[in-house]
Amino acid sequence: IAFMCVVFVTTWLMALVIVFVWQKSVFLAVPFLVFFGSIEAVYLSASVMKVPQGGWLPIVLSGVFMLVMYIWHYGTRKKYLFDLQNKVSMKWILSLGPSLGIARVPGIGLIYSELVTGVPAIFSHFVTNLPAFHKVSVFVCVKSVPVPHVSDDERYLIGRIGPKEYRMYRCIVRYGYKDVQKDNDNFENQLIISIAEFIHMEADNSQSSSCDSSLDGRMAVIGTNVRSNLNLVPSEPGDATQSTVRSSKSATLQTLQSLYEQESPHPSRRRVRFELPEDNELDPSVREELMDLIEAKYAGVAYIMGHSYIKARRASSFLKKLVIDFGYSFLRKNCRGPAVALNIPHISLIEVGMIYYV
Repeated sequence: IAFMCVVFVTTWLMALVIVFVWQKSVFLAVPFLVFFGSIEAVYLSASVMKVPQGGWLPIVLSGVFMLVMYIWHYGTRKKYLFDLQNKVSMKWILSLGPSLGIARVPGIGLIYSELVTGVPAIFSHFVTNLPAFHKVSVFVCVKSVPVPHVSDDERYLIGRIGPKEYRMYRCIVRYGYKDVQKDNDNFENQLIISIAEFIHMEADNSQSSSCDSSLDGRMAVIGTNVRSNLNLVPSEPGDATQSTVRSSKSATLQTLQSLYEQESPHPSRRRVRFELPEDNELDPSVREELMDLIEAKYAGVAYIMGHSYIKARRASSFLKKLVIDFGYSFLRKNCRGPAVALNIPHISLIEVGMIYYV
């Protein structure tokens, strides 16, 4: 039945193409529609007659699958609209000052969100209940684009949030539908290199751009397709005493991370370190920002994700409560979590629980 319906619709569209695209006479399109439409109508009626004799089963199965897809799409859309409507305003961020009104601890915090603009609500929820955050904050948004593969030179789009003293950035990571993220260490290194390239390009374009462009929340997104002017040089790690920056992780955290790496089934990864080239004359503010980025990288990278609980409002209808509280919640509990899909290590994962009333 589904196939015959598709063929029948194709015949109707072909008749419209004859009239509007090919600019032919209606008297040519009508015989075409009558001839092929009558044949397809006979086949369609024969398929409908088979429904009581067992053809109802595929129809029921397709209806169940369609219902599942609709519930998932409806709940996901409501969740995204809630994030979009409750994102933190830039005025609130700027009013907190460079320290954001909290203690800034060493390290890089990667805050994952589906928003490409603004600050997600999980950030304000996190700093409100735990007034401490990393010195360098990066809001990461992973997007799937309708192409098979995205090259590494076009994968990362970097922007800045607030003034330079805030050390807050935005990164939009684009993946094709055939791209698979496997090496998490390589993602961190590429992200650091991309941010460093953005800092370098922003310094070069500072004369032609407005100095207050970052104060009102507008983003200057730059594609990192140029790798020749990077200021961070990855190299093989030598002796720990010769490192440019020492790690500020506690002994307990280092022990846990070493145990996690030993128990991890992934093969050993090639480790690199970042350093600033000595012969490169940089602006003092740029060098300071790059050094803060390097120090934060060696202090550790934490992944912050929202662990949301979707609930229907009390004033919602019975059908909406049934779809959200039971159907969508059941699907979320039985599907793969975003941390697993993004291959985020559990030792570095922080989940922020929030209740979404949609």
